[in-house]
Amino acid sequence: MKLSNEQKQLLIDKALEARENSYSPYSNFCVGAALLTADGEIILGTNVENASYGATICAERSAFCTAITKGKKDFVAISILGAKKGALPESLCPPCGMCRQFMVEFCSSDFVVLLYDGKNVVEKTLGELFPEVFKL
Repeated sequence: MKLSNEQKQLLIDKALEARENSYSPYSNFCVGAALLTADGEIILGTNVENASYGATICAERSAFCTAITKGKKDFVAISILGAKKGALPESLCPPCGMCRQFMVEFCSSDFVVLLYDGKNVVEKTLGELFPEVFKL
């Protein structure tokens, strides 16, 4: 699906909004994600850290888990951005490998991933970000 500039901007704005709820007392790196479902709903996610670092959840997986809990399973796009607490994004914040694998479970290779560095929106497909996927 081709996103309009208005849709892209809305997803970036919503990811910035989600970032405000980040629980990141260890890294102080706040990440927000805004997941667009096929029916037009935008579901937000943020990173939630834990003293046991392996128990930390990324913003992307947070958004997907909320969506799945709501019965949503058809997705169009996600925007992702991150920066130190109190700062605006200054560089891209692409999804980690675990999040890329998580997205593959629910999305096709043409799923849109929007990354924002505070000035520019970079649009990638999941297939570009993760060309060799593991599936059962």
